[in-house]
Amino acid sequence: MRVYLTVFGKPRYLGIAKISNEIYEANRNFFEGHASTRWVVLKTPRGLELGALGGALSPEQKEKYESATSKFEDSSERMLQSVEFVRIADEGRIADYYQQKRDDVSSLLRARDLAIQHKLNMKLVDVEYMLDRKKMYVYFTSEQRVDFRLYVRDLAHYFKTRIEMRQIGFRDEARIVRGIASCGRPCCCSYWLRGFSPIGIRMVKEQKLALNPTKISGLCGRLMCCMSYEQSLYSELWAKLPGPGSKIKTEQGNYVLESLDIGREYVHVRFPSGRLVSIAISEFPDFQETVLSGKEWQDANAPKAPTVLARRVRVLRGARSADSPERKPEKKLDKKPEHKSAKKFKRKNRHSSRSNYSSHSKRADSKKAGGKREA
Repeated sequence: MRVYLTVFGKPRYLGIAKISNEIYEANRNFFEGHASTRWVVLKTPRGLELGALGGALSPEQKEKYESATSKFEDSSERMLQSVEFVRIADEGRIADYYQQKRDDVSSLLRARDLAIQHKLNMKLVDVEYMLDRKKMYVYFTSEQRVDFRLYVRDLAHYFKTRIEMRQIGFRDEARIVRGIASCGRPCCCSYWLRGFSPIGIRMVKEQKLALNPTKISGLCGRLMCCMSYEQSLYSELWAKLPGPGSKIKTEQGNYVLESLDIGREYVHVRFPSGRLVSIAISEFPDFQETVLSGKEWQDANAPKAPTVLARRVRVLRGARSADSPERKPEKKLDKKPEHKSAKKFKRKNRHSSRSNYSSHSKRADSKKAGGKREA
């Protein structure tokens, strides 16, 4: 018996399917192939569905997947389910599956028209047919409780199938609809992320991100899931320090903890003079003790390396920085010797200009003389 991971449904449920050795040996090329998508027919708790076959799971991997407790938000269904392998999907089944996806678009538009007629305060996200068309799932979001009994009756009468309404959260809406995030890549929840971890504003403050809702919110309108990827590193470093933005009050003034440098494990502290100094996290207890005792921190008066912008400003003002090397005088380029023909051409131009000047002056004198005679 072999165990494989499968993905099915628009919410991208995970399924664990067991395949017998006889089926595996008879279709070894299919199970060991490297096709972009290997379609199989599955029997899930929702009904008969078409799913994508993933890779084989080892016993250790199976236990890790089964111990996962991530659930569909605002629902009782688990994201990981046990499914039954029925058969390998043929070309006809695959064609029907894509035809159903095209029909889902027109069905969603009709379902929205009916919701407007019933004046329901909810947003229809998507609809999904089962493979045998015996059931249709309608996914919607709403901040209030909605009485849709009459609405379901009209849907069943129009589509001639069983209707099941599923209320989902705003994050699951982004998972189903999909889209491009602000980083330029597909949303993690619609691509590879299987569960939603709790994200709070404290993560934003610890990572020193801008408290701008448009920059830290995803397509769902909630805080972006990627903030939790590096949070473990920040939490480990902040555990050795006071909270972000905390102040060390002394007689000289307040020392404010600005941000962290994860790569170098430094903390940036704003001194009362306004200078921003980097202090190693391992040295922070000594720094705090020194400052509270009224002494000056040794690295506080250490000269900082001038930045590139500071060097450019000094050069423009005509002053050279002490740490920059002196510029070498520029070499004057030697003029190439002129060709003989060029020299002759210059001489001719000189003679012609002189002759033109002399002829012009003679004409001017003759005109003046003629004017005097007429007078």
